[in-house]
Amino acid sequence: MLPLLFEAARPKQWVKNGFVFAALFFSHNLGEPSMVARAVAAFASFCLLSSAVYYLNDLCDLDADRAHPTKCTRPLASGRLPVVVGRAVTAVLALAGLGLALVLGTTFFAIAACYLGQNLAYSLWLKRVVILDVMLIAAGFVLRAIGGAVALPVAFSGWLVLCTVMLALFLGFTKRRQEIVLLGEEAARHRETLTSYNLPFLDQMISVVTASTVMSYALYTVSPDVVSKYRTENLSFTLPFVLFGIFRYLFLVHVRSDGDNPTRVVLGDRPLQINILLWALTAGIILYGN
Repeated sequence: MLPLLFEAARPKQWVKNGFVFAALFFSHNLGEPSMVARAVAAFASFCLLSSAVYYLNDLCDLDADRAHPTKCTRPLASGRLPVVVGRAVTAVLALAGLGLALVLGTTFFAIAACYLGQNLAYSLWLKRVVILDVMLIAAGFVLRAIGGAVALPVAFSGWLVLCTVMLALFLGFTKRRQEIVLLGEEAARHRETLTSYNLPFLDQMISVVTASTVMSYALYTVSPDVVSKYRTENLSFTLPFVLFGIFRYLFLVHVRSDGDNPTRVVLGDRPLQINILLWALTAGIILYGN
């Protein structure tokens, strides 16, 4: 039973909660044990909450998942995990995540509760609203990034919000595109909003957010307030890694027909992993070496 419970929690998806560590990295606090501990606790809180959300989604989408070519193997959809157990685990994970959030302060608790409430609304209703469904996914990433800053606590800038939301929109629209490609004529049966999307429209949206993501990060690296804060103009040297990452992801989407699961793409593509590591090392040398 325990392996099934762990599988249904989708631990591979916890990589998305890594956005919590953005504030720790960019606030020069990687060397502060107390700050690292608070960031790890914030990460753990979001892992518990996001797993509760995944359980909730699986419970809400049982019929659609059972007809899906890959989702049908999930513990709840396949029947290996009883529905009554899934409901109980959802409640336990949600309460545990909120309890840990409260330990980190009332402001972080409010953000965590907002994240949970947003996903509850998404699962029950808003995932059926075209465009808003992807925007809400992006909002979840922004709440993670802001939550990481509040947990420390350190100030967060508008650049953190802007870059995060643009990247999340990019991942969200490419995910919708590849769902249509993968499911074909059966797409609407598995996700209601896919009836309102088509490939030309999604390709146009992807083009917009791709340009916006690159431009947002480029402007961030040369922004006067950022240059003044870090006392260096060298962050612009990290831009090539961002460009390669975006271009590599688009290559995987359009040439390899991947992208319906962003986490699987990141965890499965070695060039993309090396690029992310090189970006982190370069940014770390620039920020901490200075």
